[in-house]
Amino acid sequence: MTPHKIIKSNRRTLSISVNDNAELIVRAPKRATNDQIKEFITEKANWINNKQTLIRARLNDVKKEQNMYLYLGDLFPIKIAQTKDREIIFNGKEFITTSQNKDALNLSLKSWYKKKFKEVAIPRLFYFANKHNLKINQVRVKEQKTLWGSCSSKNNINLNYLLIMAPLKVIDYVIIHELVHTIHKNHSANFWKSVESIMPNYDDARHWLKENGYKLRNL
Repeated sequence: MTPHKIIKSNRRTLSISVNDNAELIVRAPKRATNDQIKEFITEKANWINNKQTLIRARLNDVKKEQNMYLYLGDLFPIKIAQTKDREIIFNGKEFITTSQNKDALNLSLKSWYKKKFKEVAIPRLFYFANKHNLKINQVRVKEQKTLWGSCSSKNNINLNYLLIMAPLKVIDYVIIHELVHTIHKNHSANFWKSVESIMPNYDDARHWLKENGYKLRNL
C-alpha cells in the first residue's frame, strides 16, 4: 500500500488520512524512516481500506449524478435552453441555464445557491435567535472548505451557503448548532442538551450531514 504523499515535519508522531480523492496521505516526523512508515501503514491497513472503499463509492455516486443538482435535499436535472435571463432559473422541476460550459455553469449555480440560502436561512437564523433569546453579532454567508458553520468568541456567525442543497432540517440544525455556541463555546454535555431542547430530533439531521455532506461540495 503506497501513500500518495508523505509530509515530514517537526511533529512527534505518525498519522494517516485519506483525502476526498481516496488518496492516502502520511504525516511523519522528519526522522521517521521508510521502514517505520511502511510498518505504520501496515498496522492501519484495515482502516485505510475501509476509508478508501467508502470514498470511492461516494465518488461513483457523484459521477452518476453529474447532470443532477441538489436543492433542499432533492435532486433536479439541468436543462440548457435559450432564455433572455442569463442567470439560473429554477421552476420547481428543473434548473434552466443558457451556459454549456461546465465551469461557467458551476459559477452560476454557486451564485444562485448563495442568493437562495440568504433568502431561506437568514430569516430562520433570526427566528430561532429571537425565539430562544440568543444574542448574535454579525452574520456572514460564504463557502467554506471544511466547515458548515462557525461562531466566534464575539458571537459572529458564519454559515456555508452550500447547505442550501441539504434538507431544511439540516439547515436548521447547523443554524441551531451555531446559535447555541453563543452561550456554550464548546461541545460539552450542556451544549448538546441545549441543542436538543431547541431541536429534539437534531441527531437525524446531524447524521444526514455526516453521510451526505460530501455531495454538497461537489461543485
